Amino acid sequence: MKRSLGAQTLAYPLPTWIVATYDRDGRPNAMTVAWGGICCSIPPCVAVSLREATYSYHGLTERKAFTVNIPSEKQVVEADYLGIASGRSVDKLAKAKLTAVPSSLVDAPCIEECPVVLECKVIQTVKIGLHTQFIGEIVDVKAEEGVLGPGGLPDIEQIRPIVFSPHTHKYYAVGRYLADAFSSGKAIGE
Repeated sequence: MKRSLGAQTLAYPLPTWIVATYDRDGRPNAMTVAWGGICCSIPPCVAVSLREATYSYHGLTERKAFTVNIPSEKQVVEADYLGIASGRSVDKLAKAKLTAVPSSLVDAPCIEECPVVLECKVIQTVKIGLHTQFIGEIVDVKAEEGVLGPGGLPDIEQIRPIVFSPHTHKYYAVGRYLADAFSSGKAIGE
């Protein structure tokens, strides 16, 4: 029997994404978010939710663009730092020794050291209580050659992304392969 835990943000796993924007003065800024995910296939879109109190929120609302930078396991300390420091008082990217490079397609920086970057333009904003959800249309995905697998697409075992556990406030690595999607379940229907 399952025990009620009440209304909480206990979805598993959560991504560890670095959302990068420019601030009002054109300086690159980034913050780590876990409240995010794919929200549409056509057009390809992601949604990220930020609190208005964050410094990144204002850059995102003004520039109407952001990048989702997917860090690898080896960047867990830097990713955590970007989630706990404020861009109001420090150049977080410089302090974390991460390199901001301009996107060629949207008005937002990309983080050179992250193996995968999604370049997004804001197409909708929804205020939801404490957070505002920004829906960004993915206009391009850029990936390092070293993380591409068969077919030229990013390979999760090469990217080695970080996942987040919301109730324990811990980061984890992606686990072992279990089964093929969109095919292993066919055995039930046969």
